[in-house]
Amino acid sequence: MPSLKTFRLRIRSVQSTQKITKAMKMVAAAKLRRAQEQATAARPYAEAMDKILASLGASFKGTGPRLLAGTGSDQTHLLIVATGDRGLCGGFNSTIVREARRQIRALQAAGKTVKIFCVGRKGREQLRRDYASLIVESITDLGRPRITFGDAQSVTARLMEMFEAGDFDVASIVFNRFKSAMTQVTTVQQLIPPPAPEATATTAAPASMGGAVYEFEPDEADILADLLPRNLTVQIFRVLLENAASFFGSQMTAMDSASRNAGEVIKKLTLQMNRSRQASITKELIEIISGAEAV
Repeated sequence: MPSLKTFRLRIRSVQSTQKITKAMKMVAAAKLRRAQEQATAARPYAEAMDKILASLGASFKGTGPRLLAGTGSDQTHLLIVATGDRGLCGGFNSTIVREARRQIRALQAAGKTVKIFCVGRKGREQLRRDYASLIVESITDLGRPRITFGDAQSVTARLMEMFEAGDFDVASIVFNRFKSAMTQVTTVQQLIPPPAPEATATTAAPASMGGAVYEFEPDEADILADLLPRNLTVQIFRVLLENAASFFGSQMTAMDSASRNAGEVIKKLTLQMNRSRQASITKELIEIISGAEAV
């Protein structure tokens, strides 16, 4: 059985770890509130803009700008995998990578060419094990000290360069949508071209009424030329905010669980140390009594 000194060292070590996990939990909780507010505030604008451009893409029926109507092919798919740069956040990164792997296998089984764009260090490290040859671009260290619109613009600029060079036909992004501190929904969103809106009674109503007539100033080509890259940046900005909120929520939950587990380990080690000390005292008493009786 380990000595009392060994038990004390182990308890002290676990207590030090528990202090770190408690501190990380409090930091994550403080950052989570701000990240959650930003992600919630960005949703309505991003969703409305995405719906408008998806509707425009359906009305153009392949005759509009390439960024809106697509290239006319879906052979080459670019999968943007948005993860974090750090760990100690539970299953946040692994769930995104797991969904990315599933998407890659499905596309390859359908005979498509797949390329990977990693946003975040952890996604790149995990995907590099099996799909190193598919990774064509990687961006890390975004959001320090916090996510800004400039971070989304840097990702969009590289994405636009690749699209204009004809490196892919369809681009989709995999990320975690924030739902609560304990729940994140792994989501796959198509960015280029915007997916066609689902046909519903609401979307079909304007067509049955003859539709609406719009006048553009300046002309619609100039408007779309500015609006389409802006929408792409807005969608990526929303994804980064959702990921940030999900990361801090997952980290807070993971550190809370780690702190409670450390507490349980300390209790078990303390109990074992007390039993060992009691056994040692009992043994000494038996030796003293036996020696006295022998005399």
